[in-house]
Amino acid sequence: MKRLVTSFMLIALVALPGTAYTKEKITYAHLIDPSLEGLLYAIKNNIVKSKTVEVDAKALAIPALIQSTPTKRFDVIMNAVMAIPLAKKRGLDLVVLSTALRAGAAREGGSVWVKADSPYKTAKDLKGKTIGNYALRATGTTWIRIALWKAHGLNVSYKGGDMKWVQLPAPTLLGALETGRIDAATLIHAQAYQASKSGKYRTVAETSKDIYKLFGVDTVSAVNVSYPEKLKARPEAFKEFNRMLKASVDYAVANSQKVGEAISKTNKISPEFFQAWLTRFSFFPAVVSKADMKSMETVWQNAKEMGIIKKYPSANSVVWKHAIKE
Repeated sequence: MKRLVTSFMLIALVALPGTAYTKEKITYAHLIDPSLEGLLYAIKNNIVKSKTVEVDAKALAIPALIQSTPTKRFDVIMNAVMAIPLAKKRGLDLVVLSTALRAGAAREGGSVWVKADSPYKTAKDLKGKTIGNYALRATGTTWIRIALWKAHGLNVSYKGGDMKWVQLPAPTLLGALETGRIDAATLIHAQAYQASKSGKYRTVAETSKDIYKLFGVDTVSAVNVSYPEKLKARPEAFKEFNRMLKASVDYAVANSQKVGEAISKTNKISPEFFQAWLTRFSFFPAVVSKADMKSMETVWQNAKEMGIIKKYPSANSVVWKHAIKE
């Protein structure tokens, strides 16, 4: 009898809401970059806690994020804005939980870099030259191409265009530029910061600023997405995930120096990088604003003009009804 009572007590303990035994796991795949480690610092170090949800975050390179999307391996995946209409064409619906990458306040992201002693002074000087890029299919690259096309008058087609585009791993771009393997480079996050600090490189185009002048929107290149069936099955868990992610970002912004110092120890980046990234190059809002939705439709419309997609949905139709709105 004592054994039976003990068994019932154990079962009751496991069933208690809020205990460690009842936490639901949300798996989250995000871009591999020191900046994202900083944004998730509060979650990974148990500063932002939850009684009901455990976040299991995994860092992946852009190609791996693209490949993981149709498998539905992760509950939430940081993905390109361009992935939404492209996936829909293949019968895969992606639902936006929050904006993941928006241009920073200084709009220094999305620039085209050359060596400081390069003869190239403007974007038009790159006609016939080679541009190194971190991911040709990325939405960030699409934004850059739109700016070079509409603000600088360049033919940005990958076949028969004014420039030759070469995809290289992001960490190798500066080395390729230094050795002359490429003539210019579009850099992402840590590499852009490194280039700006070194004094060995300069920009010939600042495309995030170009886009804002052209369309009155800040570039949104990535969003956090999930799948309709996953959201329907566990809506409260995903609401809690959104809350935790926003709280972690808020902590990182409020403690950027502390977080920057922490991630510099494991990511081979200066402690000042994180604070610079937050304000100069990009930002991770963890919410969705009306301006973000306008930005999504702007890149889709221009991508349609470029022949990348044939149609696209309204941004409002793909944003989760329980997303945190700004």
